[in-house]
Amino acid sequence: MTAGLTRSFRAGSLSLGVLCLATLAVHAETPLERGTYLMQSIVACGNCHTPKDRDGKPMADRELAGGFVINAPIFHSVSPNVTPDKETGIGNWTDDQIVDAIRNGKRPDGTIIGPPMPIEYYRNLSDSDARAIVAYLRTVKPIKNKTEKSTYKIPLPAQYGPTVTSVPDMPRADKVAYGRYLATALGHCMDCHTPMVNGRSDMTKVGAGGREFEVHGGGLITSTNVTPANDAGIARWSDAQVKNAIAQGVRPDRALVPLMAFDWYKNISADDLDALVAYLRSLKPATP
Repeated sequence: MTAGLTRSFRAGSLSLGVLCLATLAVHAETPLERGTYLMQSIVACGNCHTPKDRDGKPMADRELAGGFVINAPIFHSVSPNVTPDKETGIGNWTDDQIVDAIRNGKRPDGTIIGPPMPIEYYRNLSDSDARAIVAYLRTVKPIKNKTEKSTYKIPLPAQYGPTVTSVPDMPRADKVAYGRYLATALGHCMDCHTPMVNGRSDMTKVGAGGREFEVHGGGLITSTNVTPANDAGIARWSDAQVKNAIAQGVRPDRALVPLMAFDWYKNISADDLDALVAYLRSLKPATP
């Protein structure tokens, strides 16, 4: 009897081990696979770097070719071409130079990248995710498109802080911590949804909203308060309603409008949406 139970236990353990390995294999990703998921969902670089058509929709045949204009009180931004074109894009940049531009806001020629590029948040981008994004950028069709330079009403910093050289991976076991990573280092949601002070995010009011942006076709929009503030924020929204606002651009009372990157956020995985909601629920209630 004991021998039979032992054999059954061993067989069951073996089956469980095989199942665990299979699960790990499903989640194993190459850098390009990870980069493709990130770029087509939460990172959404194309929301700024891909030109829009007359209806405000991203032009698929001009992916990441730049030229999209964003106006705000402190800047007139024209997104640069980040395709592998060697004359007007980043085709001559090394992998390290691309990562340095993303995380430290510095181009190969030493000039500083200004807002709305969310360098404050990208500084926390992990090495593996930064390399995954580069892997995806290398696969994009080169497009020749010289864009005008952005202009600013504030001085740009000499640098955004100590040079970032290495950032470890963020474990996914802690849902709130990973949600914070998604909403800041990857998705930079808090860049648009946090008030500005002297051209920098007011970190005492993370998620309080109140930033103004000019939308496609004219007019201004104000970013939503995504903290658990009862009346001003999303405390009364269900988890499903928060997810619907992120992925579909529909909040409980009305539809949202771009600049929210719905064309990309619709591809965010269920697990990542869960983590985002968990993080938003953890924020300190605040108002702009």
